[in-house]
Amino acid sequence: MAQDDPKTLVSTQWLAKHLKDPDLRVIDASWHMPAENRDAKAEYDAEHIPGARFFDIDEISDLRSDLPHMVPPIEKFMSRMRAMGVGDGHQVVVYGTNGAFSAARVWWLFKLMGQNDVAVLDGGFEKWKAEGRPIEDMPPVIRDRHMTVRRQNHLVKDVTQVAAASKLGDYEIIDARSGERFRGEAPEPREGLRSGHIPGSKNVPFAVLLNDDGTMKDPDTLKSAFEAAGVDLSKPAITSCGSGVTACVLALAMERFGKSDYSIYDGSWTEWGAFPTLPIATGEA
Repeated sequence: MAQDDPKTLVSTQWLAKHLKDPDLRVIDASWHMPAENRDAKAEYDAEHIPGARFFDIDEISDLRSDLPHMVPPIEKFMSRMRAMGVGDGHQVVVYGTNGAFSAARVWWLFKLMGQNDVAVLDGGFEKWKAEGRPIEDMPPVIRDRHMTVRRQNHLVKDVTQVAAASKLGDYEIIDARSGERFRGEAPEPREGLRSGHIPGSKNVPFAVLLNDDGTMKDPDTLKSAFEAAGVDLSKPAITSCGSGVTACVLALAMERFGKSDYSIYDGSWTEWGAFPTLPIATGEA
């Protein structure tokens, strides 16, 4: 069982104990790949942890971008959080119906917006339900709360910055996709994308950081997974994936073993793989 840390990861036991705390806010951040044909909002409406609000990753994003669920403008994030009754002084716990898969993205978004009292629920909704803990289908009672946002620009990178890092080698670029996709052996789930990886990047598939029940492995084992992939942990890191979701699982894992000099490549492979002028590599790292 993970050691509880309200800034990174908390157990189902911790959440059950604190569920009625007046300044706790629970967020359902479930999101699924389009091919799964699942409706995360409908599933939330049918059952969720008591008091949970639904965070729509695709809607609370920059809809001016052609890329999926890019970081929203500050004003939009603030207004959506206010509408959800999430603001200053709240301890936030984020969960999903698939372990840390999408919950880590929303954890990172909160950190990007300068909010540090936010944790992912270890094992997610499946573990909560498997333990017979309470669920409901009622919408929460919302009370307006202002949120002060101080965007932490160092936590996100754009394509120009990543291209420079790939060329200079001054950052470790770490890819959270499966080995088959990283090596260019499997087609990308999104149409029109080339197969392969960013030159110079290393591969730590996010699934290797999780136990069979969806909980996150202990900090020492997490650190070993990065080292086994050839990651130089003395360098700052940029994490990438298909569309900036599971890259955040790597960020959460690094935070768990004490590495905080990381950033997310928000466009990830959906952006890089679509640009014919950007170089790609195939095969092993």
